[in-house]
Amino acid sequence: MACNSTSRRDGRPLEELGFYNPRTNETRLDTEGLRRRLDQGAQPSDTVRGLLEKGGMITKTIRPAETVGKAKQAAAREAEQKAVAKAAAEAKAAELAAAEAAKAEAAAAAEAAAETPVEAAPEEA
Repeated sequence: MACNSTSRRDGRPLEELGFYNPRTNETRLDTEGLRRRLDQGAQPSDTVRGLLEKGGMITKTIRPAETVGKAKQAAAREAEQKAVAKAAAEAKAAELAAAEAAKAEAAAAAEAAAETPVEAAPEEA
């Protein structure tokens, strides 16, 4: 349906260019009328654009908003992966530090045990 941009949303259309029933996937398009209106500068809605792309009447174009959205999503995924890697590295460093501390404590305890004199057991008579 072609409508004037200054007319009301439910106002009288300039021309009916096709029909689409989403339940049965029935599509009827006036290809000549569509090409004429597109050549005159008509801007199809997103739904109509999708139908025209599927029908091969127009080539699929990526809107700038899609590109920006995908870039933001990729940046968010990358930041999340970096955060997870950083957390894993910190956990591993803490684990290694705890293991070193336990090892040093065990060595100190062994050294202390070696330095203390062994008391002689009293002899029984």
